[in-house]
Amino acid sequence: MADNLSSTFLAHAAAKLGQLNGRIGECLGRLSYEQIWARGGENENAVGNLVLHLCGNVRQWIGYGVGGLDDVRKRDEEFAARGQIEPAELKERLAATVRDAVQIIDGLTPEQLAETVTIQKYRVTKLEAVCHVIEHFAEHTGQIIFVTKQLTGADLGFYRHLSGPAHREKTP
Repeated sequence: MADNLSSTFLAHAAAKLGQLNGRIGECLGRLSYEQIWARGGENENAVGNLVLHLCGNVRQWIGYGVGGLDDVRKRDEEFAARGQIEPAELKERLAATVRDAVQIIDGLTPEQLAETVTIQKYRVTKLEAVCHVIEHFAEHTGQIIFVTKQLTGADLGFYRHLSGPAHREKTP
């Protein structure tokens, strides 16, 4: 039972990272270079900064914390960037980071989920680390979607499938 539950969780985590990465990729494809790096003020992050931040966070929490890779994160640089990276490169960096994380997640066993690690001075289980990454990734994906809708006025269509006939039925 525990093995099945662990497998279900890990499959969901990997799929969710892929889905959210796809949504960010869609947003990056709709925004211009200038829009990706626009800030309303110095205390705000541009979409480009959020993408770099997600790359650093996923690499640190999954790559290092769960997968045992070297911790090479330079968190301050994620927020200091001011447009030095083209949209296509941002999209590819995030996709590569997610691919690497999914590979690590796919290789986890139920026993490994209970192992504890220290990431950013936090003592967590590998299960908690994966949960943190999914939550954190989802939060910033929502911000990027919001900014994209504001800047483009577009319906991104992520939930268009819910407006079909099957979803118009009244609950009995």
